[in-house]
Amino acid sequence: MNVLNLLFTKDGLISQIAKNKSIVEEKSYFVDEETPENFISQKLDEVLGKQKFDEIQVISALNHFTLMPEGFSEHDAGFDLIAFNAPVDKENEELMLSVNKKFKVQFYYTFPKNFYQKIKNLDIPVHFNFSGERFLNSIQNKSNKEIHINLYHNQCEFFAIDDKKIILYNNLDVNSEVDFLYFVMFTLSKIGFGINETSFFAYGETTENETFISELQKFVKNLKIVFDNIPNKNFILN
Repeated sequence: MNVLNLLFTKDGLISQIAKNKSIVEEKSYFVDEETPENFISQKLDEVLGKQKFDEIQVISALNHFTLMPEGFSEHDAGFDLIAFNAPVDKENEELMLSVNKKFKVQFYYTFPKNFYQKIKNLDIPVHFNFSGERFLNSIQNKSNKEIHINLYHNQCEFFAIDDKKIILYNNLDVNSEVDFLYFVMFTLSKIGFGINETSFFAYGETTENETFISELQKFVKNLKIVFDNIPNKNFILN
């Protein structure tokens, strides 16, 4: 069985081709100042056209989202709720929903309509999910104050959990150590998490973001690297 895994981040696309659960190919495509405007769209076409797939798994880490309690059913309000966090383009974005039963929350998020249509037009089974839901489902939470940080290329997502309740989730660009530390410390002060009483857990591209990790370790006492993404093995948090 050939499965295509796709991860969309704020400035890139990562693809994995898996055959019988073994990764046979992994490619990363990131936008910089010199890449053409439709670079990611072109790369998506190349990936989708490589071979015939039996299934596609799509994860969006794009930061157009909102977090709501499980059971919220006013789906028509999804775009308006997301608009409080990020600009929304209803003509060019598809409204999506991911439910996390473990923590009893759900995510409304948008996904570029042109990417959505390219993938759906293949007429094979496709599963869409939001990175925050996938990340949250992998967290083994205890009962104290915890901060869980999942690092990507120039991006991170962040859960604050207290007594098995989600206090805060965010997904933001990270381009410097200063931005990263300011975000963490500002968040802690706003939600009343003391540095010494809070356990920190880091996941994802921890090697690529080694400087961020080392700077964070200067300020916090309890920091654990849960795992580092290994090429051709981990995809987000399997």
